[in-house]
Amino acid sequence: MKVAAISGYKPFELGIFKNDHPSVFFIKAALKKALIPMIDDGLEWVIISGQLGVELWAAEVVFDLKSEYPEVKLAVITPFLEQEASWSENNTEWYKAILAQADFIDSITKKGYEKPWQFRLKNQFFIEKSDTLILLFDHEKEGSPRYIYEMAVQYQNKHSYPIQLISFYDLQVIVEEEELKRSDF
Repeated sequence: MKVAAISGYKPFELGIFKNDHPSVFFIKAALKKALIPMIDDGLEWVIISGQLGVELWAAEVVFDLKSEYPEVKLAVITPFLEQEASWSENNTEWYKAILAQADFIDSITKKGYEKPWQFRLKNQFFIEKSDTLILLFDHEKEGSPRYIYEMAVQYQNKHSYPIQLISFYDLQVIVEEEELKRSDF
């Protein structure tokens, strides 16, 4: 596997309104845990669409991993131009900081937002251009990741396409592992 697409919930879908929220640490730890074995097996690219939340946290994880794994690269491929146009100043700054460090940046549609079809086209592009999907998604919690998940499952019917879900149970395991590390057992 050379290319992994990563997606998941937006921050508000998880009740997270600041990047220093304690949950962000555990989400990043789960993403790192998913990525390291893939990088060890030859993963070269991580692709995200640059949406707030899991995708930008994944970008930060990739940047952190670059010190140990300089061969891994990040591509930010947005569904449309200027997706940050209506974001807050803080979120826009965060996004632009991610773009400044990305190895590749492009947009699937070379125009601004028009209609939801641009998101469907982005999901299709990500699935067809990647070898695997890492997705923070739990069947118990509806939200935006459901759309790429359902499309990936349909794609799996005709193609070999592994989907690695990170569920809320997986995050709870990470929380418990981190608590054990901190208590020196």
